[in-house]
Amino acid sequence: MSKVALITGAGRGIGKQIALTLSKEGYNIVLNFRTLSDDIKKLKKEIESNNVEVLLAEGDVSNFDDCKRFVDDAIAKFGKIDVLVNNAGITKDMLIARMKEEDFIHVLDVNLVGTFNVTKNVVTYMMKAREGRIINISSVVGISGNAGQANYSASKAGIIGFTKSLAKELSSRNILVNAIAPGFIESDMTNVLKDELKEEITKNIPLKRVGKPEDVANVVKFLVSSDSSYITGQVINVDGGMLM
Repeated sequence: MSKVALITGAGRGIGKQIALTLSKEGYNIVLNFRTLSDDIKKLKKEIESNNVEVLLAEGDVSNFDDCKRFVDDAIAKFGKIDVLVNNAGITKDMLIARMKEEDFIHVLDVNLVGTFNVTKNVVTYMMKAREGRIINISSVVGISGNAGQANYSASKAGIIGFTKSLAKELSSRNILVNAIAPGFIESDMTNVLKDELKEEITKNIPLKRVGKPEDVANVVKFLVSSDSSYITGQVINVDGGMLM
């Protein structure tokens, strides 16, 4: 029976690439996104071309009831969820003196609380199956911090603590929990930056290049494989050496 992977925030960027990569490995995909669009429909067809099934899972990860609904839908369709990738995230960057309270809370609600909401609804089924893989997408700024990103950095640091705690809780059920901390990766978020800023950031990356979504997706592919069966509670930086 084919394995099943649920990826949140899978409509674009890193999440989209993770969905495509795992589908090529034979995983049926539960594709979470906030709002259905033509791009999502096109992505569904692209994934299905890899001879796997796709369930569209529309919903806001910051809403617990939405998460319960699309997880229940996934179980109803596939009977299980083998892999969960908590990827959904947003940014609302601003220096703390000017940051609005609602912007701080909103980023934590989506990035950190959203990770809890989906995991809470998935983990019961994994515990019953006595196996599973959970991969949480954090960020290097959750380790280093970054000016203007107190909300985002706090949410991503929280994901790291969440990951390590879950790894300890769930190891007895053969559920492995790890985090990936991407550095500067090509995405809609980075595409809006000015070229001068991109060049300045690239200078501080030892590999002297920006990462691609595939760089993150390939680490996910490793972490869901049998080759990683003795790895849990870890944070793997995919950053070209930024935090060395």
